[in-house]
Amino acid sequence: MDVKDSSAAFEEALDKTGDGKYVLRLYVAGMGPKSVQAIDNIKRVCEEYLPGRYQLEVIDIYQFPIFAKDGQIIAAPTLIKELPPPLRKLIGSMADTERVLVGLDLKFKPAKE
Repeated sequence: MDVKDSSAAFEEALDKTGDGKYVLRLYVAGMGPKSVQAIDNIKRVCEEYLPGRYQLEVIDIYQFPIFAKDGQIIAAPTLIKELPPPLRKLIGSMADTERVLVGLDLKFKPAKE
């Protein structure tokens, strides 16, 4: 079994679980206004659109800089959607709800006319 086959098998297994749980990590830099705003915004979006279906971990890269390196974080705040696939990264305050929903694959971008 090659890597491509194992990736396909992993995604198929995830689809079969059907629980639709979202695993999210929000990387922030300290607890300044931008970090607090991003935390509040993503919690609001999750509670409104994913009630009971998400796991959110907030990581302060000032306290745990190794996580920034491991997660390849180049700016903060950064939200990473680990599950369900595909992996997505969103950078910013998470204030634009539409952009967050598209980034989480909860809403599709309207086609340009």
